[in-house]
Amino acid sequence: MLKSILVPVRGDGMVATVLAHAAELAKQHDAQVNVVHCRVQPKDLLPQGVPLNDFARKVMLEQAVELANRQEDHLRGILHRLARDFGLGEAGDTAGMATCTFTEEPGRMADVVRHAGRLSDLIVLPKPQRENNLGPTSLKSALYGAGRPVLICPGQLQPDATFAQHVAVGWNGSLPAARAVASSLDIVHAAKRVSILTGGKLQPHGPTAEELAIYYALRGISAEIVPFDGKDPATALLATCDSIGASLLVTGAYSHSHETEMLFGGNTQRIVDMTEMPVLMAH
Repeated sequence: MLKSILVPVRGDGMVATVLAHAAELAKQHDAQVNVVHCRVQPKDLLPQGVPLNDFARKVMLEQAVELANRQEDHLRGILHRLARDFGLGEAGDTAGMATCTFTEEPGRMADVVRHAGRLSDLIVLPKPQRENNLGPTSLKSALYGAGRPVLICPGQLQPDATFAQHVAVGWNGSLPAARAVASSLDIVHAAKRVSILTGGKLQPHGPTAEELAIYYALRGISAEIVPFDGKDPATALLATCDSIGASLLVTGAYSHSHETEMLFGGNTQRIVDMTEMPVLMAH
Protein backbone atom coordinates (compact mmCIF):
# COMPACT_ATOMS: atom_id res chain seq x y z
CA MET A 1 0.00 0.00 0.00
CA LEU A 2 1.16 3.51 -0.79
CA LYS A 3 0.95 5.20 2.61
CA SER A 4 4.28 6.93 3.27
CA ILE A 5 5.70 9.41 0.74
CA LEU A 6 9.05 11.05 1.46
CA VAL A 7 9.73 14.55 0.14
CA PRO A 8 13.27 15.71 0.98
CA VAL A 9 13.69 19.44 0.37
CA ARG A 10 16.33 22.14 0.46
CA GLY A 11 16.51 25.72 -0.72
CA ASP A 12 16.75 24.94 -4.44
CA GLY A 13 13.46 26.45 -5.61
CA MET A 14 11.84 23.07 -6.33
CA VAL A 15 9.78 22.70 -3.15
CA ALA A 16 6.42 23.55 -4.76
CA THR A 17 6.93 21.12 -7.66
CA VAL A 18 7.81 18.05 -5.62
CA LEU A 19 5.24 18.73 -2.91
CA ALA A 20 2.48 19.23 -5.50
CA HIS A 21 3.17 15.82 -7.08
CA ALA A 22 3.40 14.12 -3.69
CA ALA A 23 0.15 15.75 -2.60
CA GLU A 24 -1.77 14.51 -5.65
CA LEU A 25 -0.65 10.93 -5.01
CA ALA A 26 -1.36 11.27 -1.29
CA LYS A 27 -4.93 12.41 -1.99
CA GLN A 28 -5.47 9.51 -4.38
CA HIS A 29 -4.24 6.97 -1.80
CA ASP A 30 -5.03 8.61 1.57
CA ALA A 31 -1.30 8.66 2.24
CA GLN A 32 0.98 10.74 4.44
CA VAL A 33 3.57 13.06 2.93
CA ASN A 34 6.67 13.33 5.11
CA VAL A 35 8.59 16.49 4.22
CA VAL A 36 12.17 16.47 5.48
CA HIS A 37 14.27 19.60 5.28
CA CYS A 38 17.93 18.72 4.73
CA ARG A 39 19.67 21.34 6.84
CA VAL A 40 23.27 22.16 6.06
CA GLN A 41 25.52 21.73 9.08
CA PRO A 42 27.22 24.97 10.19
CA LYS A 43 30.73 23.54 9.81
CA ASP A 44 30.01 22.88 6.14
CA LEU A 45 29.45 26.61 5.60
CA LEU A 46 32.94 27.56 6.74
CA PRO A 47 35.37 28.53 3.97
CA GLN A 48 37.50 25.60 2.87
CA GLY A 49 41.26 25.91 2.84
CA VAL A 50 41.27 29.19 4.78
CA PRO A 51 43.03 29.11 8.18
CA LEU A 52 40.85 30.56 10.95
CA ASN A 53 41.72 31.34 14.55
CA ASP A 54 39.41 30.15 17.31
CA PHE A 55 37.60 33.48 17.65
CA ALA A 56 36.92 33.81 13.92
CA ARG A 57 35.73 30.20 13.73
CA LYS A 58 33.39 30.74 16.70
CA VAL A 59 31.89 33.90 15.21
CA MET A 60 31.39 32.32 11.79
CA LEU A 61 29.78 29.21 13.28
CA GLU A 62 27.36 31.36 15.29
CA GLN A 63 26.47 33.34 12.17
CA ALA A 64 25.97 30.11 10.22
CA VAL A 65 23.61 28.75 12.88
CA GLU A 66 21.62 32.00 12.91
CA LEU A 67 21.35 31.97 9.12
CA ALA A 68 20.26 28.31 9.10
CA ASN A 69 17.59 29.04 11.72
CA ARG A 70 16.18 31.92 9.65
CA GLN A 71 16.13 29.75 6.53
CA GLU A 72 14.43 26.98 8.46
CA ASP A 73 11.66 29.28 9.76
CA HIS A 74 11.13 30.75 6.29
CA LEU A 75 10.96 27.33 4.61
CA ARG A 76 8.65 25.92 7.27
CA GLY A 77 6.20 28.77 6.64
CA ILE A 78 6.29 28.16 2.90
CA LEU A 79 5.73 24.43 3.32
CA HIS A 80 2.78 24.83 5.68
CA ARG A 81 1.16 27.24 3.22
CA LEU A 82 1.79 24.93 0.26
CA ALA A 83 0.46 21.92 2.16
CA ARG A 84 -2.81 23.76 2.80
CA ASP A 85 -2.99 24.96 -0.80
CA PHE A 86 -2.49 21.39 -2.05
CA GLY A 87 -5.22 19.99 0.20
CA LEU A 88 -3.06 18.22 2.78
CA GLY A 89 -4.13 18.08 6.42
CA GLU A 90 -1.92 18.08 9.49
CA ALA A 91 -0.74 14.70 10.74
CA GLY A 92 -3.22 13.40 13.30
CA ASP A 93 -6.23 14.92 11.52
CA THR A 94 -9.29 12.86 10.67
CA ALA A 95 -8.43 9.40 9.36
CA GLY A 96 -9.04 8.73 5.69
CA MET A 97 -7.47 11.90 4.34
CA ALA A 98 -4.06 12.86 3.00
CA THR A 99 -1.80 14.42 5.62
CA CYS A 100 1.60 16.06 5.83
CA THR A 101 4.41 16.16 8.40
CA PHE A 102 7.44 18.42 8.51
CA THR A 103 10.77 17.55 10.14
CA GLU A 104 14.34 18.70 9.91
CA GLU A 105 17.42 16.51 9.53
CA PRO A 106 20.99 17.84 9.61
CA GLY A 107 23.33 16.73 6.86
CA ARG A 108 23.67 16.29 3.13
CA MET A 109 20.52 15.57 1.16
CA ALA A 110 21.89 12.25 -0.13
CA ASP A 111 22.52 11.04 3.44
CA VAL A 112 19.09 12.16 4.64
CA VAL A 113 17.45 10.38 1.70
CA ARG A 114 19.38 7.20 2.44
CA HIS A 115 18.24 7.21 6.07
CA ALA A 116 14.64 8.42 5.81
CA GLY A 117 13.90 6.71 2.51
CA ARG A 118 14.28 3.12 3.67
CA LEU A 119 10.97 3.19 5.53
CA SER A 120 9.12 5.12 2.82
CA ASP A 121 6.93 3.66 0.09
CA LEU A 122 7.99 6.32 -2.41
CA ILE A 123 10.62 9.07 -2.57
CA VAL A 124 9.76 12.21 -4.56
CA LEU A 125 12.66 14.21 -5.99
CA PRO A 126 13.04 17.08 -8.46
CA LYS A 127 14.52 16.25 -11.83
CA PRO A 128 18.33 16.34 -11.42
CA GLN A 129 20.15 19.27 -12.97
CA ARG A 130 23.42 17.76 -14.09
CA GLU A 131 24.67 21.04 -15.53
CA ASN A 132 24.46 22.57 -12.04
CA ASN A 133 25.40 19.36 -10.22
CA LEU A 134 22.08 19.41 -8.36
CA GLY A 135 20.29 16.14 -7.72
CA PRO A 136 22.26 13.26 -9.30
CA THR A 137 23.70 12.17 -5.95
CA SER A 138 20.29 12.28 -4.26
CA LEU A 139 18.74 10.18 -7.04
CA LYS A 140 21.52 7.61 -6.72
CA SER A 141 21.10 7.58 -2.94
CA ALA A 142 17.34 7.00 -3.23
CA LEU A 143 17.63 4.15 -5.75
CA TYR A 144 20.72 2.42 -4.39
CA GLY A 145 21.09 3.59 -0.77
CA ALA A 146 17.42 3.54 0.25
CA GLY A 147 16.38 0.94 -2.32
CA ARG A 148 12.99 2.57 -2.82
CA PRO A 149 11.10 3.67 -5.94
CA VAL A 150 11.60 7.30 -6.91
CA LEU A 151 9.24 9.78 -8.54
CA ILE A 152 11.18 12.35 -10.57
CA CYS A 153 9.37 15.68 -11.07
CA PRO A 154 10.57 17.91 -13.90
CA GLY A 155 10.89 21.68 -13.90
CA GLN A 156 8.04 23.77 -12.57
CA LEU A 157 5.40 21.30 -13.74
CA GLN A 158 2.25 21.54 -11.62
CA PRO A 159 0.10 18.39 -11.64
CA ASP A 160 -3.68 18.32 -11.48
CA ALA A 161 -6.26 15.62 -10.77
CA THR A 162 -5.35 13.82 -14.03
CA PHE A 163 -1.85 13.07 -12.74
CA ALA A 164 -1.19 9.30 -12.68
CA GLN A 165 -4.61 8.56 -14.18
CA HIS A 166 -3.01 7.34 -17.42
CA VAL A 167 0.12 5.38 -16.56
CA ALA A 168 2.59 4.25 -19.20
CA VAL A 169 4.81 1.32 -18.20
CA GLY A 170 8.09 0.99 -20.08
CA TRP A 171 8.75 -2.74 -20.44
CA ASN A 172 11.80 -4.62 -21.68
CA GLY A 173 11.63 -7.68 -19.43
CA SER A 174 14.61 -6.59 -17.30
CA LEU A 175 14.96 -6.98 -13.55
CA PRO A 176 14.80 -3.20 -12.93
CA ALA A 177 11.62 -3.02 -15.04
CA ALA A 178 10.09 -5.88 -13.04
CA ARG A 179 10.91 -4.10 -9.79
CA ALA A 180 9.38 -0.90 -11.12
CA VAL A 181 6.20 -2.82 -11.94
CA ALA A 182 6.05 -4.35 -8.45
CA SER A 183 6.80 -1.03 -6.75
CA SER A 184 4.08 0.84 -8.62
CA LEU A 185 1.18 -1.62 -8.33
CA ASP A 186 -0.92 0.63 -6.08
CA ILE A 187 -0.48 3.60 -8.40
CA VAL A 188 -1.17 1.53 -11.53
CA HIS A 189 -4.22 -0.09 -9.93
CA ALA A 190 -5.69 3.34 -9.16
CA ALA A 191 -5.16 4.60 -12.73
CA LYS A 192 -8.03 4.85 -15.19
CA ARG A 193 -5.87 3.75 -18.12
CA VAL A 194 -2.67 1.69 -18.29
CA SER A 195 -0.45 1.32 -21.35
CA ILE A 196 2.47 -1.11 -21.61
CA LEU A 197 5.09 0.40 -23.92
CA THR A 198 7.48 -2.07 -25.50
CA GLY A 199 10.11 -1.86 -28.22
CA GLY A 200 13.43 -3.39 -29.20
CA LYS A 201 14.86 -6.62 -27.85
CA LEU A 202 13.76 -8.11 -24.55
CA GLN A 203 16.36 -8.74 -21.86
CA PRO A 204 17.56 -12.37 -21.52
CA HIS A 205 14.90 -14.47 -19.75
CA GLY A 206 12.63 -11.43 -19.80
CA PRO A 207 8.84 -11.91 -19.81
CA THR A 208 7.00 -10.43 -22.78
CA ALA A 209 4.61 -7.48 -22.72
CA GLU A 210 1.77 -9.97 -23.17
CA GLU A 211 2.88 -11.79 -20.03
CA LEU A 212 2.97 -8.51 -18.14
CA ALA A 213 -0.58 -7.78 -19.30
CA ILE A 214 -1.66 -11.16 -17.87
CA TYR A 215 0.15 -10.35 -14.60
CA TYR A 216 -1.81 -7.10 -14.39
CA ALA A 217 -5.10 -8.79 -15.30
CA LEU A 218 -4.76 -11.17 -12.34
CA ARG A 219 -4.76 -8.05 -10.17
CA GLY A 220 -7.79 -6.49 -11.81
CA ILE A 221 -5.76 -4.14 -14.01
CA SER A 222 -6.65 -3.85 -17.70
CA ALA A 223 -3.62 -2.82 -19.77
CA GLU A 224 -3.17 -2.15 -23.47
CA ILE A 225 0.10 -2.92 -25.27
CA VAL A 226 1.64 -0.11 -27.30
CA PRO A 227 4.71 -0.99 -29.41
CA PHE A 228 7.33 1.61 -30.31
CA ASP A 229 10.46 1.75 -32.44
CA GLY A 230 13.29 0.44 -30.28
CA LYS A 231 16.24 1.91 -32.20
CA ASP A 232 16.47 4.82 -29.74
CA PRO A 233 14.51 3.53 -26.73
CA ALA A 234 14.78 6.59 -24.47
CA THR A 235 13.62 9.08 -27.09
CA ALA A 236 10.95 6.74 -28.47
CA LEU A 237 9.60 5.91 -25.02
CA LEU A 238 9.11 9.55 -24.08
CA ALA A 239 7.67 10.40 -27.51
CA THR A 240 5.18 7.54 -27.24
CA CYS A 241 4.11 8.70 -23.78
CA ASP A 242 3.42 12.12 -25.25
CA SER A 243 1.51 10.75 -28.24
CA ILE A 244 -0.84 8.60 -26.14
CA GLY A 245 -1.36 11.29 -23.49
CA ALA A 246 0.17 9.47 -20.52
CA SER A 247 0.63 11.55 -17.36
CA LEU A 248 3.13 9.24 -15.63
CA LEU A 249 5.86 6.93 -16.91
CA VAL A 250 6.93 3.88 -14.89
CA THR A 251 10.27 2.37 -15.86
CA GLY A 252 13.23 0.45 -14.52
CA ALA A 253 16.38 2.37 -13.64
CA TYR A 254 20.03 1.78 -14.50
CA SER A 255 20.42 -1.76 -15.80
CA HIS A 256 24.12 -0.85 -15.91
CA SER A 257 25.87 0.96 -13.06
CA HIS A 258 24.82 4.53 -12.30
CA GLU A 259 28.35 5.76 -13.03
CA THR A 260 28.51 3.98 -16.39
CA GLU A 261 25.22 5.49 -17.55
CA MET A 262 26.22 8.95 -16.29
CA LEU A 263 29.44 8.77 -18.28
CA PHE A 264 28.24 7.07 -21.45
CA GLY A 265 24.58 8.11 -21.60
CA GLY A 266 22.57 4.92 -21.09
CA ASN A 267 18.82 4.80 -21.68
CA THR A 268 17.90 5.57 -18.07
CA GLN A 269 20.19 8.58 -17.89
CA ARG A 270 18.83 9.90 -21.18
CA ILE A 271 15.27 9.58 -19.88
CA VAL A 272 16.23 11.45 -16.70
CA ASP A 273 17.93 14.18 -18.73
CA MET A 274 15.23 14.57 -21.39
CA THR A 275 11.93 13.95 -19.61
CA GLU A 276 9.34 16.69 -19.37
CA MET A 277 6.85 14.42 -17.58
CA PRO A 278 6.91 12.73 -14.16
CA VAL A 279 8.80 9.42 -14.15
CA LEU A 280 8.61 6.71 -11.49
CA MET A 281 11.77 4.60 -11.40
CA ALA A 282 12.99 1.59 -9.44
CA HIS A 283 16.30 -0.22 -9.49
